[in-house]
Amino acid sequence: MKLLALEAVQNAAYYQSRYRQVQDFGAELFVLNGLGEADYWPAQRYRIVGSKHVEDIIAAADAWHAEERFDGVLTFSESAVVTVAAVAEKLGLPGIGVEAARTSRNKLLMRQAHERAGVPRPRFRFAPDVEAALAAAEEFGYPVILKPTLGAASNFVFRVDSPQALTERFAQASEGIAGMAWYRMEPDGLDLGPHGLMIESFLDGPEFLTEALAWDGEVYLGSVVDRVTVEGDTFDDDVHHAPTSLAPDQLAAVHQVITAAAHAQGIRRSVMHAEVRFHQGTPHLLEIAARPGGGGLDYFARISAGYSPIEVLIDVARGVRPQVSHYRPTGVHTAGTCLISAPGRISEITVPTAVSESDRIFFFKITAKPGDLIRRPPAGNNILGFLCTTGESFDDAIQAAKELADQIDVRMCDQDELAAVSAHDNGKG
Repeated sequence: MKLLALEAVQNAAYYQSRYRQVQDFGAELFVLNGLGEADYWPAQRYRIVGSKHVEDIIAAADAWHAEERFDGVLTFSESAVVTVAAVAEKLGLPGIGVEAARTSRNKLLMRQAHERAGVPRPRFRFAPDVEAALAAAEEFGYPVILKPTLGAASNFVFRVDSPQALTERFAQASEGIAGMAWYRMEPDGLDLGPHGLMIESFLDGPEFLTEALAWDGEVYLGSVVDRVTVEGDTFDDDVHHAPTSLAPDQLAAVHQVITAAAHAQGIRRSVMHAEVRFHQGTPHLLEIAARPGGGGLDYFARISAGYSPIEVLIDVARGVRPQVSHYRPTGVHTAGTCLISAPGRISEITVPTAVSESDRIFFFKITAKPGDLIRRPPAGNNILGFLCTTGESFDDAIQAAKELADQIDVRMCDQDELAAVSAHDNGKG
């Protein structure tokens, strides 16, 4: 089978490992980037459009499809979900449709769809200016959540506890979202819905991440992972655990709310990454993304629940019903942590052999490299990578993850090095 993966703007080398998994599962994968780097993928199966305008991307995909006859088109990137839907429509390949994709990408449109369908969710309000944000927060009651409509990876998502804090955070987020990488990686020429900030009421319970499948009215929960992070006023998805601690009746309630939300978003056939939070004992929908989850959640799913999101994606992309069942934990305990550093420009990352060759690790990925600028809240939400382990229990698995993560040495540039890197970035060095 031939599959086409695409992004309007290449996200560094972030998705290469998942592209390799697609091939390992038996597909012949072609990659099309609107804007991208040479030599990113084998030359005979890689093309760069030279533009991130959606019409140029569609034309290039259509021309390549005429040569290769692709069986499906896919993406792992939140910023390419709408682009893939547009390309699939043009090529006559399976897809969720542009309208469902836009609703699943834009948090405001998603919330409005959930509201119309009566899906349990936080209260919400689009905030075109700080006055509107303050008015909504006063109505909802503090704390509230401030978030971008077209964000990802918790960039510029803040919990705010007072009007003073909201005024400060609104200014920071307003400035930040214009240059946010996840927004800049979207294509030109596509209606993505409102780009701005919104206020949501705060949900105060535990959060759960699922890898799921929608197929012709039925929704399957393949994997359920507990998010066990201790939160402050910013959000890092830095500690996860599976199998879930949810009881059978709670799982049934989660399944019900995700099913209702998927239908509300117009998702008929798609892989899904769905996040819910229990509030006053009831699951409320945070979001459903029409793509697999990142950060090693596909590995979590395979090891802790026997569910393979990437294999399911391959089937869905070519219009074949995946062979799946409802959530069935394997009993293997897994834990994962994001690798987080102080902000600054990376000079060096050293990973000792004891970490890289540890038999406790089932997923380890360094996503940053020397020269990268790490932005931390409120300026952004960059991380170094991910490290996930197995154990006899959650405590055993997370202790191993923390001990291994502590052995990774990250050195930031000193002032002389930083000046040299900055000069090079500005074309002076």
